Amino acid sequence: MKALYCLLIFVTISHLSFAQVRQLSPDQNPGKGTIEEFDWLVGYWVGTGLGGDCEEVWMPAIDGQMIGTFRFWENGKLVFSEFMNLVSEGESISMKLKHFGKDLKGWEEKNEWNTFQLIEMGDQKAFLNGMTIERKGDLLIFQVNISNQGETQIETFTYTKKSL
Repeated sequence: MKALYCLLIFVTISHLSFAQVRQLSPDQNPGKGTIEEFDWLVGYWVGTGLGGDCEEVWMPAIDGQMIGTFRFWENGKLVFSEFMNLVSEGESISMKLKHFGKDLKGWEEKNEWNTFQLIEMGDQKAFLNGMTIERKGDLLIFQVNISNQGETQIETFTYTKKSL
């Protein structure tokens, strides 16, 4: 009975975490927000995701843009990095990002990037199209829809704020 109870709790928690990543419907307008509402992201963050180690650095906003970098490594070996840019778009915000291999070759074409449009802002929480970012004290959690060979799954990145 205890095993069944634990399984039920796990399934419930898993379901709730999957429900935390939202998608914009084709007829839905992006949510309203400002770059300043993302100031809780600023800092150096270290954690895990994708089965390895990760870190992100977010710099304060300047001129309606907030720049971040990400790197991922396994067993002490750099696998890939990202350049991220939160940008003002009218009354809304989008995160645009590009991936780079260890050799700095871009995964996306020169004039292409992945875009996550704002759906809704909360208190130290942002729902973007396919991504949720939430800060809880010195903990930062990213949940991202990742597609692999036509299947979508949610990957969770959990970070702790550190000093540089």
